Amino acid sequence: MITQTCVIKLTHRKLAVKKNTQVCVMSARASAKAAMQERILETADRLFYQQGIRVVGVDNVAAEIGISKRTLYNYFPSKDDLIVAYLSRRLRPIEVSDGPPIEQILKDFDRLEKAMRSDGYRGCPFMNAVAELADPTHAAHKIAVAHKEKRRTLFRTLLKKLRVPDPDGLATQLMILGEGAVAQALVHGDPKMARAAREAARVLLLAAGVQVLPSSHRRTH
Repeated sequence: MITQTCVIKLTHRKLAVKKNTQVCVMSARASAKAAMQERILETADRLFYQQGIRVVGVDNVAAEIGISKRTLYNYFPSKDDLIVAYLSRRLRPIEVSDGPPIEQILKDFDRLEKAMRSDGYRGCPFMNAVAELADPTHAAHKIAVAHKEKRRTLFRTLLKKLRVPDPDGLATQLMILGEGAVAQALVHGDPKMARAAREAARVLLLAAGVQVLPSSHRRTH
């Protein structure tokens, strides 16, 4: 004979199973959605960077993945939203470390040369976006400006530690060297432009009264 207590327990078990099933279904859907969003971003990243933001349309991204534009718009309502997500995904932390300030400054140019030597290098994605969009009010433009300013702020912070007379001005000059090296590397197809910029940075630091090892002491990687 089934008692009322047994009925209540069975009901509770059924409700618990149903709830767990719903949670599993929701979790699976969320995972699938996140996976598709990442797939869209990976594809947009590759196409935007290699071919250009203006050239690549939403239909190109959707076709590359094998989904409809409508499906893509469920994740990114417009191409502008996709562009902003693409650049945001490319942002990397820019922080001052505990290492010697001069070493951190010069290593920034070493990292630049390493990036230039990578397959498919097409310059700075933030610079490219600003040049292609040519719209200072675009959200992507603001992301690019903020990213560049953060890098300049890093230089300024390190230069203040070195007690140079004009850390703000010198930080701007170091930025110009880096950005110029990127442009020249693209024109000439030569990653050693970053090395030349590094040497110029060393000269500027020496002129500012910073003790810097001769370029011959540069570590090889």
